[in-house]
Amino acid sequence: MRVLSLFCGCGGLDKGFDETGYNIVWANDFDKYAVETYKANFGDNVILGDINEIELNSLPEFDVLIGGFPCQPFSMMGAEKGFEDTRGTLFFRIAEILKYKIDQGRKPRTVILENVRSLRTHNKGKTFKTIKRVLENELNYKVFDQVLNTADYGIPQTRNRTYIVCFANDNAEFEFPDKQELNLTLQDLLETEVDDKYFLSERILPTILSDGTGGYKAKSEIDLKIARPLCATMAKMHRACQDNYVTQNNRVRRLTPRECARLQGFPDDFVIPVSDSQAYKQFGNAVTVNVSRAVAAKVRQELERLDEWNDE
Repeated sequence: MRVLSLFCGCGGLDKGFDETGYNIVWANDFDKYAVETYKANFGDNVILGDINEIELNSLPEFDVLIGGFPCQPFSMMGAEKGFEDTRGTLFFRIAEILKYKIDQGRKPRTVILENVRSLRTHNKGKTFKTIKRVLENELNYKVFDQVLNTADYGIPQTRNRTYIVCFANDNAEFEFPDKQELNLTLQDLLETEVDDKYFLSERILPTILSDGTGGYKAKSEIDLKIARPLCATMAKMHRACQDNYVTQNNRVRRLTPRECARLQGFPDDFVIPVSDSQAYKQFGNAVTVNVSRAVAAKVRQELERLDEWNDE
């Protein structure tokens, strides 16, 4: 089953599909460092560039489209103008790619999109309503959606994300993957030998461990059993009420890039060829591999039931 991957980042969504027997034939991201990591782990089938500037007729044939697309505010949310509602947003580009293939008579069999949980409530729910209307009414897909939490799929990180799964076949009866028992804690994923640079200095420690300043107050906690959601700005070292900090050898430190990779389900042989700052950004933006793999398996199961699976 040939897959086109948009906004691939370092490849969390792609890895889950790759491990489930899908063939990633083409991937794209505009971040050169993310593409560097992707190439180091998946090969050269990734294109660096703005998806809005890539010619549609240059895209290869594909059966499945996947993408963790950025959520941008829609400028014409309530206008009920079909594609006009989403013009200027990256979701519109996804819809444009799908429509181009449909007009060619080569409608992709399934579409899997991932985004933040708040996509469902953004702009009082109008954003999500528009996305579903375009997918269902304009592109004629049968749409299923659900919020999935990384901690429910074997990885000790609280990370709730909206998943949208679409089938071209009206007979599709998709069910999202069942939750799994969590048998790991954050402490189980920590490295034993850690460079001194990851430990906090006595000078910065009070700031990191504070409960906030000014009008911002939140409980500062470290050594959590289930990690807080990893974020793309971890390199900036927020307070312990926002980022994850652990105690090791009676000292407090931040997580290493490898530990962040583990918290996103990447195996230890996953190559990290970039700086710590870029690695934090990539793993903070990544789709958790365990969740991706579970969704990919359920999609494959349904395609096989519909007799639409092939090994291309």
